[in-house]
Amino acid sequence: MAKWLVTGGSGFLGINLIRYLLERGEEVVSLDLQPFTYDDCKDKIVHVQGDIRDKATVDSCMEGVDIFMHGAAALPLYPKKDIYTTNIGGTENVFQSAMEHDVDRGIYISSTAVYGLPDHHPIYEDDPLVGVGAYGRTKIEAEKLVAMFREGGSTITTIRPKSFVGPERLGVFGIFYEWASDGRSFPMIGRGNNLYQLLDVADLCEAIYLAATVDKEKANTEFNIGAKEFSTMKDDYQVVLDRAGFGKKIKSSPANLVVMALEALEFFHLSPLYPWVYKTATKDSFVSVEKAEELLGFTPKYSNKDALLRNYEWYLANLEKFRSGATQDGVTHRVPWKQGVLGLAKRLF
Repeated sequence: MAKWLVTGGSGFLGINLIRYLLERGEEVVSLDLQPFTYDDCKDKIVHVQGDIRDKATVDSCMEGVDIFMHGAAALPLYPKKDIYTTNIGGTENVFQSAMEHDVDRGIYISSTAVYGLPDHHPIYEDDPLVGVGAYGRTKIEAEKLVAMFREGGSTITTIRPKSFVGPERLGVFGIFYEWASDGRSFPMIGRGNNLYQLLDVADLCEAIYLAATVDKEKANTEFNIGAKEFSTMKDDYQVVLDRAGFGKKIKSSPANLVVMALEALEFFHLSPLYPWVYKTATKDSFVSVEKAEELLGFTPKYSNKDALLRNYEWYLANLEKFRSGATQDGVTHRVPWKQGVLGLAKRLF
């Protein structure tokens, strides 16, 4: 049995990983700005409500830890100052604390946002890193910290996951699921004929665990993680509307006009989407997982369609909670994002 520190433990990835680890008999310490509200396992772990930007708090959580998974981050809709101080300064605190406490095994959750808007697919781990927006740039800077601490003797696996979905995921997907459950069609940016890879959170948890348990020489590098089976955005997302049962369809839209409108809305803080989402939504976006298959023995179990359906079934099972207001709007993956003007456009579909 190993003792894990999971930063971001109250979040979407955090809770799914914690459940995964508990099923395997591991001991878990969770660190998150938010309280830990999951009744099924809150009595089985130690949760510390605190900020990774506070080094003393991180140090207190790192005591006796064998492996850390650093997933805490300020997401793209956070204020830019918080994105930089959390994703760079907070990450340095975690790595520095691990080294000082002789915790030489860790997993850092980066993002495929570090690749920016590439001109080819699939994307490989050695492709150029050109981040979009503050979030993408801070993820690149954090990966530079990974390299620095590796030189100091740490084994840190960098995982670059595609957008991942599954139980507990809301965020931008919550908008789509609400429209589907209300019997609405849903607009794509553009025609929706582009290939866009997703990832089921269960497959991501499996990849994290493999990275923590394979030989250090194999783990001390970067891995793209994504679904093996995926189709066009229009086809993959249609499976949710079919499950909703209202006979609705994914609708196309004029991509250039929609992107221009979203850029204008973002300027006035009225857009529910951040640039990396709407600037990649019309393009192919998929990574190679060959490296993870070869070195980690990683085999994705879920297709895009599987992942979206699993997430939607969870949404339906918890629908009353969302409709009652028990889950407030916010900017994390665990809560519904504010729809802005999309809430008005919904009437047209």
